[in-house]
Amino acid sequence: MVAALGLGPEQIESALTTASLAPSVHNTQPWRFRVRRDRIELHPDPSRKLAATDPEDRELRLSCGAALFNLRLALQSMGVRPLVSMLPGHDSPGAFAVVRRNGAFKIDDESRALLAAVPRRRTNRKPFLEGTIDPRQRHALVRAAELERSWLHLVTTPENRAQLKRFVQQAHQIQLGDEGVQAELAAFTGHRPGATDGVPPASAGVRPEMQDEWVFRDFQGPERHPGKDYESDPLVMVLCSYYDGPLGDLQAGQAMQRVLLTATTHGLSASFLSQPVEVKRVRDDLRRALGGLLVPQTVLRMGFSTPVPATPRRPVAELLLDSDEHASRQGAGS
Repeated sequence: MVAALGLGPEQIESALTTASLAPSVHNTQPWRFRVRRDRIELHPDPSRKLAATDPEDRELRLSCGAALFNLRLALQSMGVRPLVSMLPGHDSPGAFAVVRRNGAFKIDDESRALLAAVPRRRTNRKPFLEGTIDPRQRHALVRAAELERSWLHLVTTPENRAQLKRFVQQAHQIQLGDEGVQAELAAFTGHRPGATDGVPPASAGVRPEMQDEWVFRDFQGPERHPGKDYESDPLVMVLCSYYDGPLGDLQAGQAMQRVLLTATTHGLSASFLSQPVEVKRVRDDLRRALGGLLVPQTVLRMGFSTPVPATPRRPVAELLLDSDEHASRQGAGS
């Protein structure tokens, strides 16, 4: 690890560790980082692509956007005002984003609380408790998306909930019949001793059953005990960007992470109902149902639940692309 942005190697490693705690589909962790003296570059990891589940790399970019938000928070806590260039092109070929230092920064209480929530945030696939998220908490979630130039659409009317439920069921059935999607799910779930990615049984939630109001993926968790059904009335929301394409995906990923961390600070649990955005024709139907202008990026289920353990993470050393230090060594030996 090298120094960068006026920070020492240990601080940079800490910032990248924080970035790597972002959520991703099946906990694939599809990000890499290149550290230069004057920048940190965020890159996709092509080896982590899910070609069947995420053929357009939309969720890969969403996950990388979430990692970028964590990185911003970590740098702010270290006194760095991050200057983010999205899709920088020729300046840093292949990078999704480049973060440079734009002067000093004094972190505020809200950002400090979000940073403290990063290691506590979990994707909670367990049944939620029956309970209502109050208006103050709902407002905080909507505001979190707005601060990252995205929109959080709360699905509250019976008609809209029934429609979204149909979209989830339709996409779920399509994916059940897709051997590639099912193979990718199996590859990252179940007992995988020593794995640093994927969803272990302890984080998988309980196995889906026919009586469930919403359809859930089978992450090979334990069978449920009698009476431990999923909640009947979770708060369901659609996170949307204002435009389509890679930039919109990355922007929405940052918004998604701010929403999830805000939920954590309010004692809320969240999981994903991603199927409708992963199947293009269902995603197009969902977009039309939202009025045609907003671009649905992911569907969140939120409520109150009991804690779940953290999922495994790859070590930072495995996430690094070549650094200035590596580049100088290579130059000296050539």
